Amino acid sequence: MPVAIIGGGFTGLSTALHLAEQGVSAALIEAAEPGWGASGRNGGQVNPGLKPDPDQVVADHGEDLGERMLALSYGAPDALFDLVRRHQLRCEARQQGTLRAAIRPQNAAAAASTAEQCARRGMPVVYRDAAEVAGMTGTTRYAGALYDPRGGDVNPLSYARGLAKAASQLGARIFGGTPAVSLAREGSLWRVTTPQGALLAEQVVLGTNGYTGELWPGLRQSVAPVYSSIVASEPLPEEVAKAILPLRSAVYESGHITVYYRVDQGNRLLMGGRGPQRPIGNPDPVQYLVRYAETLWPALQGRRWTHGWNGQVAMTADHYPHLHEPAPGLLIGLGYNGRGVAMATAMGRQLSRRLMGTPQAAIDMPFSPVRPMPFHRFWKLGVAATVWQGRIRDRLGL
Repeated sequence: MPVAIIGGGFTGLSTALHLAEQGVSAALIEAAEPGWGASGRNGGQVNPGLKPDPDQVVADHGEDLGERMLALSYGAPDALFDLVRRHQLRCEARQQGTLRAAIRPQNAAAAASTAEQCARRGMPVVYRDAAEVAGMTGTTRYAGALYDPRGGDVNPLSYARGLAKAASQLGARIFGGTPAVSLAREGSLWRVTTPQGALLAEQVVLGTNGYTGELWPGLRQSVAPVYSSIVASEPLPEEVAKAILPLRSAVYESGHITVYYRVDQGNRLLMGGRGPQRPIGNPDPVQYLVRYAETLWPALQGRRWTHGWNGQVAMTADHYPHLHEPAPGLLIGLGYNGRGVAMATAMGRQLSRRLMGTPQAAIDMPFSPVRPMPFHRFWKLGVAATVWQGRIRDRLGL
């Protein structure tokens, strides 16, 4: 009897593909189409690591599990690009590295500390000073940066569709336009009810992340769904694009409010950051990203910005991804805190390992109970206040 997977984003698709590679049948249902949510509507950055520093991860989870979490998360881009190569996914994949760029001296000091912690563990991570970063980004905005050559970028929607195609070719069944209405135990099986009928399975995976509903008690309240918005420029002349990011590394800023960007293979500059907590379909609602880009690179003034979009990522209170097994045969993975391209892909493999019988203790992420956030109903107000405060602090250099 197949595994039932609810959610056609990176978590569900990666789980389905990793199961299919092992000859395990899976049936995946998605309310819209594979990649419809934030998986297909993000900035395409493949970033290594977790939000907390390596030493903090070990302090929080112990040396054995903590080091395994670090190996998993910092190695996630390598695993993703290996998946792309093995299945020949056509998604504009490039592994040109990731820069965590510090906008203030204290951020630069933190980046240097993170680089030292990574290097101590044998990772190929280096700290770059202000002059080096200016040469890598075409702007003097930054005081320093952490550079990790394992990072990179993809076209996220093409990547999601590639995962779906590869999983299907290996035997997974994928159903779009099929929302899960309810999830209930029925004897030794799980019944997943949809408008078209019901699916019975011995094991179920919930991979709904920023679009989590009420299928399991308290799960929706355990994460805060936050819209992350992206604007894309018209294709830039080669000399302009090379002046911005000559190495084509992906960049995300280290500040109170994160801005991230990359130049895609069509020479479009993609700028991402916080925007309105509602869907957008053009650049108008996030003109601050356009203005910021023109501040970083004055040569962009007068260029057209042709596209704007967003998707809901899931944030957790402790800034770690969450892995749950609240009932026998029910697994949940979500909460990637803006690192979902690489981490959701990696989580799919961990979920597949558990589904195939690997003990909880041998999985490289901790299992935890589902814990609703206090005052979850006010999450939109909290996000708005955090963004406002963060922008003020960034402008004041605090």
